[in-house]
Amino acid sequence: MKIKQLIKTLILPVLLVSTAVTHANEVEIVDVKVHQAANKTWTFAVTLKHEDAGWDHYANEWQVIAPDDKILATRTLYHPHVNEQPFTRNTSGVEIPADITTVRIIARDTVHGHSKTAMQVNLKTKEVKPVMLALKKTKKKS
Repeated sequence: MKIKQLIKTLILPVLLVSTAVTHANEVEIVDVKVHQAANKTWTFAVTLKHEDAGWDHYANEWQVIAPDDKILATRTLYHPHVNEQPFTRNTSGVEIPADITTVRIIARDTVHGHSKTAMQVNLKTKEVKPVMLALKKTKKKS
């Protein structure tokens, strides 16, 4: 009788939590909206979808990446969004050189790292399309 009670009160909850953590998928970029301000800086509104499972597994970042793989902006997500899916977060004041016409948005979660699909954004037409990543090391923002 004590063993069954021990299983119900201690072991079963641990198994359920660990199962939920291992079944969460990679983060998905659902949408990207861009706007250029009068001062020529850019605002990005990125919508992510992820089966956040709490502090051990959640979408924790998205970045704006130049064609030469330089990181132009990073939006850190400091907490899980378990009950808010999908969710949109903005970053503004992003400086992009005038000769750059496309950027990629990449996202990551705390377990899988960067997702294998990014969104390519044409800054002139605002067209957004998914692209598969051949991930290489990104250059630090200078």
